[in-house]
Amino acid sequence: MATGDLAADVFSRACSSRTALQHLTGRWGALTMVALRIEDQPLRFGEIRRRIEGISDRMLSQTLGQLERDGMVARTVHSSIPPHVDYALTPLGRSIAEPLETLTRAVEGALPDVLEAQEAYDRAHGESD
Repeated sequence: MATGDLAADVFSRACSSRTALQHLTGRWGALTMVALRIEDQPLRFGEIRRRIEGISDRMLSQTLGQLERDGMVARTVHSSIPPHVDYALTPLGRSIAEPLETLTRAVEGALPDVLEAQEAYDRAHGESD
């Protein structure tokens, strides 16, 4: 059966879409996608790393590789001296990064409510940070 003939069902453990979803929604995937979308231009590795505080070189490299394999990110090697590599969203990546950015903005906007709910939960359950 051709890949285009397969029905995607992210709830099925056998569905390949689950892996792509994990790459996008893991700790670093969404942040990488949104960083590339916000800048809206190709970025070098170091620029992405500086934008996403706390990500290690290893994790960023792994994340970019996964997103490139999934067709979300394009890696371009420039044959300049010294050579450099940049990363940009593909058309597929742009279409998926848009709702991810909307989600991150919604979470940022709801942060006061989230913090208030966490404090109320902690008081009710005798927990603290």
